[in-house]
Amino acid sequence: MRQKVFAEAAKTKTLPSNRSATLDAIAHNLTTELKRKVSRTEIERGLYADLQENRILTEFDPPIPDALIHRYNLSQVQGIFYRASNIVINAHRNDPGEYKLLFRYLKLFQLMAYIEGDSDTGFTITIDGPASLFKASTRYGLSLAKMIPALLHVSKWSLQAKLQQKDPYSGNIKTGRFALTSDRCYLVTHYPPGKPYDSMLEASFAKSWAKAKTEWRLEREVDLVPLPGSVMIPDFRLVHPDGRDFLLEIVGYWRPEYLKKKFYQVRNSDVTNLILAVSERLNLEKAGVKFTDLPNRVIWFKNKLQPKAVLEVLE
Repeated sequence: MRQKVFAEAAKTKTLPSNRSATLDAIAHNLTTELKRKVSRTEIERGLYADLQENRILTEFDPPIPDALIHRYNLSQVQGIFYRASNIVINAHRNDPGEYKLLFRYLKLFQLMAYIEGDSDTGFTITIDGPASLFKASTRYGLSLAKMIPALLHVSKWSLQAKLQQKDPYSGNIKTGRFALTSDRCYLVTHYPPGKPYDSMLEASFAKSWAKAKTEWRLEREVDLVPLPGSVMIPDFRLVHPDGRDFLLEIVGYWRPEYLKKKFYQVRNSDVTNLILAVSERLNLEKAGVKFTDLPNRVIWFKNKLQPKAVLEVLE
């Protein structure tokens, strides 16, 4: 809808007086195209209907009482973090899949996080809260609060938050602290657990590997590679009965920003047993990625990654 309106508006000068004519032209075109009457009001209402504040509730599936109580208790705790200035999470030794799910949510909610540690000792995650910004942002505080249900998927953890709140009478900033640990937390998450695979490409490779005749055992996301201020979680680990092991990262995503970040991680990982499987369909030149400075072995594939290609590198 926006594309149609903006394209039509570009035909005339951007004057308020041309607004009505533009909407009338769009209404006429859509009436002809859809073979039903389309009004200007319908266009205006639908122009930004995809925004969260404009969405219309069309059906409601009421929760069971226990689920409602769990959501209520969780929301009470989430509200504490709206004015947090600093949060430190110690995610102790856990299953690597739990770490990856937590890191994925940190990225999803665009939180400013600094990550230290490794999978053997655990990770310390430092997150700047909304009160630490140049201007406190309730929207950022909401994103931070959304992270708490994801943390509940981790088995063992502890959290400490520094809170800042303006006194309504004196106007002074008061500082408080809030702590929460997994062994004393009775909150229940409503977030679904992580998917077994991030993509159909990974799922297809794992399925094909199960049929391959080889002594190499395929393990899913069991290693976490620490990076300066971050972490990389390779897709698979390949283990041989004689003790040899390799990490396998499948790079099949095409966005230039993703590729730049991925290969930056590889260059800074100092991991020598990492194998990269790269799709030939990627526009690496556009992403500014060069393989001359990568110390890792590279496997090229077209539509799907075949176990045979990986085994040739392993042997």
